[in-house]
Amino acid sequence: MEIALALAGLVILLVSGDLLVRGAVNLALRLGLPALIVSLTVVSFGTSAPELLISVQAVLDQAPGIAIGNVVGSNIANVLLVLGIPALLSPLHSSGCDVRRNYLYMLGATLLFAALAVLGPIGWPQALILLTGLALFLGMTFRAARHHRRADAAQGAADEDDTAELEGADPAMPGWRVVLYLVLGLIGLPLGADILVESAVTIARDFGVSESVIGLTMVAVGTSMPELATTVMAALRRQADVALGNVIGSNIFNLLAIIGITGLVGTVPIPPEMLRLDIWVMLATALLLMPFVYLRQDIGRRWGAVLTALYVGYAMLLLS
Repeated sequence: MEIALALAGLVILLVSGDLLVRGAVNLALRLGLPALIVSLTVVSFGTSAPELLISVQAVLDQAPGIAIGNVVGSNIANVLLVLGIPALLSPLHSSGCDVRRNYLYMLGATLLFAALAVLGPIGWPQALILLTGLALFLGMTFRAARHHRRADAAQGAADEDDTAELEGADPAMPGWRVVLYLVLGLIGLPLGADILVESAVTIARDFGVSESVIGLTMVAVGTSMPELATTVMAALRRQADVALGNVIGSNIFNLLAIIGITGLVGTVPIPPEMLRLDIWVMLATALLLMPFVYLRQDIGRRWGAVLTALYVGYAMLLLS
């Protein structure tokens, strides 16, 4: 029953997050906000909403293992599974994309989080440091995107292209549906998070495993499903830049935004077992992307099998 409830909570979370993104994107466009700003803020935060609500709810429920495990596990799964499984279906030709600047920021965010975790629990001072890093990243990304758009095309054409490619954008969506999506998303996210966290805690106790393991595996993989779906489609469309950018951006938001906001809600102790293994596995997976980013090594089927096998081995180690 608890496993069924956890899966139901996960489904509610994912559906609610998608509805919230669609509603927020179309509301922002109706209010006249540029598509670029909407993409960098509304979509980025909206797609991270399930992970954010889970971590906040876990802190409120005194389950820090799930709060931190959700983020650390998602970042590990993003590199090993979200890139590994699509590469098995269709090679990711990363030789044609340049994500070096964002990758460096992801590596910096990973090192910053690891340092803060080693020094002690994540409270409001550490949260402010992480959120400052997020603000700097958003500013850097906005300036780079604006410069790129100006170089590519005239302002009007760029705006039309950005709006057409914006996730969830639908100029023909009626106003009542925008409101409905927003309401359902705002109601469903906390409801799904509450169900999932409570069920995950119960499962951990019933099976004699730690909350951290549940957060690192079931919860983390579940909340990485949207990224996996996006990356599979990018691989099939031969858009390696979208695939790599999706993973790198998601990892940055997980560390800076989710842990940052969660740290403002309450002090988050770092489980000792994560300091011994999982945080360093997360750092190792971040470094594992270096040859694909800097040497422009394609992520072919062989690499896809290696990445997927590494995640399977890591999960088996956790559950053993």
